[in-house]
Amino acid sequence: MKLQKIVSRLQKLHPKEIDLSLDRIQNLCKRLGSPQDKIKAISIVGTNGKYSTIQAMLSILKEANLKCNVYTSPHIKSINERFVFNNEELNDEDLANLLEEIENANNNEPITFFEILTAAYFLKASQYPENINLIESGLFFRFDATNILKNNLASVVTSIGLDHLDWLPENDQNVERIIFEKTSSLLNSNIIVAKQSNKEIVDNIKKTISNNRSNKIFHNENYSFTIQENDFFYYEDQFGGIKLPRPNVKGQFQLENISTAIATLRTLKDLNIKDDHIKKGVLKISSIARLQEIKSGKLKELVKDHQLFVDGSHNPLGAKVLNEYLESLDCEKHIILGMMANKDHREYMSFFKDIASLTTIDIPNQPNSIKGKELKDKLNGFSNINYKESIEDAIKSIPVKENDIILITGSLYLAGEVLNLN
Repeated sequence: MKLQKIVSRLQKLHPKEIDLSLDRIQNLCKRLGSPQDKIKAISIVGTNGKYSTIQAMLSILKEANLKCNVYTSPHIKSINERFVFNNEELNDEDLANLLEEIENANNNEPITFFEILTAAYFLKASQYPENINLIESGLFFRFDATNILKNNLASVVTSIGLDHLDWLPENDQNVERIIFEKTSSLLNSNIIVAKQSNKEIVDNIKKTISNNRSNKIFHNENYSFTIQENDFFYYEDQFGGIKLPRPNVKGQFQLENISTAIATLRTLKDLNIKDDHIKKGVLKISSIARLQEIKSGKLKELVKDHQLFVDGSHNPLGAKVLNEYLESLDCEKHIILGMMANKDHREYMSFFKDIASLTTIDIPNQPNSIKGKELKDKLNGFSNINYKESIEDAIKSIPVKENDIILITGSLYLAGEVLNLN
């Protein structure tokens, strides 16, 4: 209860949810003794794959007996997910006390909720100066609250695509501007660039970071992976190759994220990551709401023996890689869709060419989401499209046959509602 009250107060300190600037976070952190200067971090920027790449790194680092702190956003089920210290989520009491300390230091100054959370993370992380911090950027990076570190171990650039265009100038809403916002202010250390959707994006990244003095590591130039038979994949870089077991997480895009995580950790030689740490870590990766199969709970009971997945993808690039996984399955696929109002709904669904049915729903507790009925009307090109008010009604309405799968997707907020409901 105490945590909820503090969160509610902090959310009202600024009239906007997002207000891109570094001034407020810098001023607050100065009052706190500049805790961001006392930590060692790996920064993760990009459009898709940030969370999954972090989870892969975390799993491997744990196997190497290294302590980590992790900062991610948004949360799926609870705000505690954003605050991991010594490999454990912060409990309600400790998080409430931490946020209260930040609230007092801020002294009621206008500041966004994300900036408050970021300052809180930096302060707590500074208590563990030997830990490795895995820090996910929020919106873009150049004016993101996480971008006030003075130095870091590495910057990881995951796949970049079109998203959050409404935060860019009307005449500059393109991938080139997104690349600039995400990569132009990366610190000088090591830059690891994940697989991108096309050569033009890679070339644009190279152009943007050309004056950056970092050691630069690119997928397919400095590291790569290939899928092998018998449930193995093969990773290779300048330090040699590793035959690795297929992880429990699904989709080839997860292998891309895992490979980027491996490339990052092997580049940082001081961490002393061994092949055995990687092999064991790969098998223990978990990723919430990223092609996550629901294997138990009340929603699983509704689908009985059929497979039920939830995925938080919400932009065209996410849709593309998600559909690639669906196309690899020899069965009929049914999609339950809920999205935020500011997304390109038609573009997102244009990637799903071969689905048996589409059911739109309302996202509970999200006033900025598009209503399911309106979403259905926008997507009327689909032959078998329906609307249901609730997640449960949507699942029950789908006429699944043997081996069919149901996928709930379109928003991380929807994914959170699914997991909390289950």
